[in-house]
Amino acid sequence: MLVIDTQYMENYGAHDWDGEGACPQRWKFKGGSSYKILNTPRNIDPAEIVEMARGAIERSNDYCQESILGYRIEAEDYLSDFERSQLEYEGEITHREPQVDYCDLHKETA
Repeated sequence: MLVIDTQYMENYGAHDWDGEGACPQRWKFKGGSSYKILNTPRNIDPAEIVEMARGAIERSNDYCQESILGYRIEAEDYLSDFERSQLEYEGEITHREPQVDYCDLHKETA
């Protein structure tokens, strides 16, 4: 599977912003996600799939930003550090990393 890692940031200056004038800029890093792109064809360059997924993953506004940091190929049974820690400490995964099926991405860009 293709795994796309992101960085999520929040603008703490926007919490008290009244919408007038420029929004104060106080960005704080808040972690990120490992988006799992399922059922990726082997004959397609992973970089092409990342570009297909970019519009569904990345966002930017006065309040938050999420940006792609990189990507990699993992085994189909891959678990992120976040998912593995849930198994270790809670005995089950209650909050999975975001998953997107390649077929759904392909439909959106076709």
